[in-house]
Amino acid sequence: MTHTTTPTASFTERMAGLDEAAVRRLDRDHVFHSWSAQALIDPLPIARAEGSYFWDHAGKRYLDFSSQLVNINIGYQHPKVVAAIQEQAARLATIQPAFANDARSEAARLIAEVAPEGLDRVFFTNGGAEANENAIRMARLHTGRHKVLATYRSYHGATAGSITLTGDPRRWPSEPGQPGIVHFWGPYTYRSAFHSETEEQERERALAHLRDTLMVEGPHTVAAIILETVVGTNGILVPPEGYLQGVRAICDEFGIMLIADEVMAGFGRCGEWFAVDHWGVVPDLITFAKGVNSGYVPLGGVIISDPIADTFQERAYPGGLTYSGHPLACASAVASITAFHEEGIVDHARRLGADVIGPRLREIAAKHASVGDVRGLGVFWAVELVTNRETRDPLVPFNAAGDAAKPMAAFAAACKERGLWPFTHFNRTHVVPPCTTTAEEAEEGLAILDEALDVADTFTH
Repeated sequence: MTHTTTPTASFTERMAGLDEAAVRRLDRDHVFHSWSAQALIDPLPIARAEGSYFWDHAGKRYLDFSSQLVNINIGYQHPKVVAAIQEQAARLATIQPAFANDARSEAARLIAEVAPEGLDRVFFTNGGAEANENAIRMARLHTGRHKVLATYRSYHGATAGSITLTGDPRRWPSEPGQPGIVHFWGPYTYRSAFHSETEEQERERALAHLRDTLMVEGPHTVAAIILETVVGTNGILVPPEGYLQGVRAICDEFGIMLIADEVMAGFGRCGEWFAVDHWGVVPDLITFAKGVNSGYVPLGGVIISDPIADTFQERAYPGGLTYSGHPLACASAVASITAFHEEGIVDHARRLGADVIGPRLREIAAKHASVGDVRGLGVFWAVELVTNRETRDPLVPFNAAGDAAKPMAAFAAACKERGLWPFTHFNRTHVVPPCTTTAEEAEEGLAILDEALDVADTFTH
């Protein structure tokens, strides 16, 4: 059968006919939004984006300090990535995963090339939640054990297994969840669960707590420990020096698989290809998504160590997805990773954090009574807001909503009024612009952040 066309408006012409009012109306009438009470939201229609900025239909420009959902690592509309998607669509728009495909093969090679040594195979998914689902399945089948340990301050996705792994309140409405998931406390020196006063104490006490948890759960029943290498949405918690090495040693001692969730922290976000590289730790499995192609087309995956891959040489792996390794997504990953190499984006992200974002945030912290703590790496930073520096009381309560959340809402509104789009969660604002953001753009955004914190200061005492 030959495809025929009728003389209707092109897609671009059709979209041009939808003004802001029409977009809002159609969204309200037909789109069901995630994590939202539908009648209480009014999403901002976005007309276009480029580099580190996006524009609404009224022409107002926003500097994106959120990278959308901390995934636009290469910036908006990178011409090489857009071109790769267009070219791939023209020659082969889709093919199912049982076939071999050049874009998929090359994407897997490039990902394995930048992964730690000994992780050479890639199982592709459509996003990070599916990646974590498959990583725990692989670990369980490889070890023959059923339990998985995850931290309370974590987010691993919203599918059935990954939401059970998640430690934050987004897990609650989905309980009871998948059996065999056990939560424990990870390190967080500023709000230590172990009453630590130094990074060294926090490291040692957090590792002792993990050992105690394993003792009472039975290490012989534990297939894996999954960690966000640097905790993302729940605070950008950079682990104390030696903590990840200590977890790796514990896993080796008991035959437990270490899964590094690098969905948010990977592909340049922490100034390394993968955040584990900062500490020289080699996990058994790495999950990724977001920054691998900046979400231009949905893509995620699991990078698999050789021993786990060998488990499935003669034994079928019981998992798969219709769109696993989709050619359009893989083509965008090939173009993105190539651009990262050619343009030195990982090194740029590292320098931006060390030379611009970190020093400027520390200056800002010294000026504002509402800033309790600043922490981060690369282009992955958190500013923790408090009502009182001495007591460290958070600017809004844990999981605040309604009137209780108003101080953070007022701060976010002050940012947006000035043309900065922030990423806020609980009592924190995260400074997470694209990895391609220039020093001048970062300074522009940090100056706005400085001004907006005057609003947060009004809630301190």
